[in-house]
Amino acid sequence: MTISRRFLASSVAAGLALALAACSGTEETADTPAGEPIAAIPAPDGQAWTDVVAVTPEDGYLVGNPNAPIKLIEYASHTCGHCAQFAADGSPQLKKQYVSTGVVSLELRNLVRDPLDLTIAALVRCGQPQNMMPLADQAWASIDAIFDNANRNGAALEAAAQLPPQQRFVGIAQATGLIDFFAARGLSSEQARTCLSDNAKIEAIAARSQQQGTELNVTGTPTFFLNGKKLEVNTWQALEPILQTAGAR
Repeated sequence: MTISRRFLASSVAAGLALALAACSGTEETADTPAGEPIAAIPAPDGQAWTDVVAVTPEDGYLVGNPNAPIKLIEYASHTCGHCAQFAADGSPQLKKQYVSTGVVSLELRNLVRDPLDLTIAALVRCGQPQNMMPLADQAWASIDAIFDNANRNGAALEAAAQLPPQQRFVGIAQATGLIDFFAARGLSSEQARTCLSDNAKIEAIAARSQQQGTELNVTGTPTFFLNGKKLEVNTWQALEPILQTAGAR
């Protein structure tokens, strides 16, 4: 997965200040206060907690009980292999076993690493809020193919990064096959192009990423916060025992 350094730096040259975070690869054990087991909280009539999605004031996408006693926040990058791994082996179990009970909520926030990451972030946010996480998970599941397209079309990718703002992210998406990728998953080409042409919204994603990353000292992805406490773990195998210790069991 070797995208050219010139492309990775191009967004900064074009005026978008991105927090170029690392994709975390190490972790330590976190000290988390123990809590008593928390009983399941019924969802509203006719709903399941895993179908309840809201956009938070921090512009994260929260799935589950918005008043859950255990609040998990994940800062993630769409071009981070460790985030893709968590999406594959952690996110399904997290939602099925813990979010579904109403005891845990999961909020996904962007920590943008590069222009391709920002392009995918804009696309997964393009439709209805409930579609964001499924689209993000599908993009992570296809991360190798997306990188292969980017590397095969390096010249087109670098040229796209130099286009005027309202054309830049459409060009990046075309060069990496993302227009067709998302069209096959319910986001029409017209919708995608409209969202990718809205430079003000895209710049806002990047600006929030940089601000929150700086304020919360988030330097790698995935980074998790549990009830406001930053965790020094980045895998499901390490995260699940922490959730259980906090009462999700």
